[in-house]
Amino acid sequence: MPAIQLYSEIGDLQGVILHPPGPEVENMTPKNAERALYSDILNLSVARKEYTQLECLLQKLVPSYRVEDLLKDILRSSEIRERIIKKACYNEGHPELIDKLLEINEKNLAVKLIQGIPMERTSLTGYLSNEYFSLRPLHNFFFTRDSSIAMGDRVLIARMANRVRDREALIMQAIFDYHPMFRAKTINPAEEQKERSSLSIEGGDIIIASENITVVGLGTRTSSQGIDFITKMIRGKREKHHILVQELPSSPESFIHLDMVFTILDRDSCMVFEPLIMKSNKYQTIQIDVENGKVVSINNVDNLVSALSSLGMDLKPSYCGGKNDTMVQEREQWHSGANFFAIGPGKIIGYNRNVNTLENLNQSGYEIFKARDVSDGKVDLNGYGKCVITIDGAELSRGGGGVRCMTMPFSRKPL
Repeated sequence: MPAIQLYSEIGDLQGVILHPPGPEVENMTPKNAERALYSDILNLSVARKEYTQLECLLQKLVPSYRVEDLLKDILRSSEIRERIIKKACYNEGHPELIDKLLEINEKNLAVKLIQGIPMERTSLTGYLSNEYFSLRPLHNFFFTRDSSIAMGDRVLIARMANRVRDREALIMQAIFDYHPMFRAKTINPAEEQKERSSLSIEGGDIIIASENITVVGLGTRTSSQGIDFITKMIRGKREKHHILVQELPSSPESFIHLDMVFTILDRDSCMVFEPLIMKSNKYQTIQIDVENGKVVSINNVDNLVSALSSLGMDLKPSYCGGKNDTMVQEREQWHSGANFFAIGPGKIIGYNRNVNTLENLNQSGYEIFKARDVSDGKVDLNGYGKCVITIDGAELSRGGGGVRCMTMPFSRKPL
């Protein structure tokens, strides 16, 4: 069986990559938090406790791997180590660090590539610099969803919208290219367009609805040029395929990715942020049809749910924040209330803080369980159909993402 096998959002999970938040999350100040794409600084000790609930749950249920461990494995090769170090240092304008980093063992180097390299004050330029780090910490790396995307039997390497995240994509490509567990076929738009352009693609905007339907968000993190690249990639397979594009608002920041307003939960259900996905508004939904290697049509459609239905996927929507109060919907959407991650059909993980969302799911037939009870063996998921497993998310949600954001699945059983 190929290591990369992902043709749906909900097939039984067979492998996932995680990165628990570490000191890189706190290696910022209010002065540079916005550049790091944060509106606040997380309390690491609280965020780690919440994240541990997710990691323990996934470790009990499926093969789970940490970015740092996979990176350490490939850094044992001196050739791969040199390649990664040189790319990182040249990309970020600090080639003087190369020789020093080459001397560090693989364990410490993996840590430094994630947590950052402090600025040395041994020159006047360094002394006068307002920067704290030469290679900046990867503050957002615990959102492993964004920097690489399994699509079928290949991995699309993201072209991050913000340079501060470029090293995340570099690390993930190296893992998929060189780790013996993968050695996957990767596709990197940055290798086709060397100069920084308006092309951007991030994983939170890509939803693999089925083998022949891909749903993509068009917004601040994935551009129309990025979607054109995905279309070109799909055209290369010469099979009939449908791409549904959902335009997203540029503000507030909670609309950062498509999976903050729409996720697939089961063969017959999805989660929606109703005001954007279901109600009439100015944000377009567009269908692109690809056949025999060509785009045969591009048309506006009413909404994602009706478009998927016309393509044979009848999904009953559940509602982020419930269905009665727009203010509650907006508040729970802000805290990733639409952002669910499926470990199998109808078995999903989300934050426990979004009580109205959970209540709406319960009314649609989903049992609600705490992650700790599943991890401790008090609940056997095999005895249940549709269910939501909840983790604490008071602190993690302040980072601007949910459980789907924090998981990079690379293999699922076919539906």
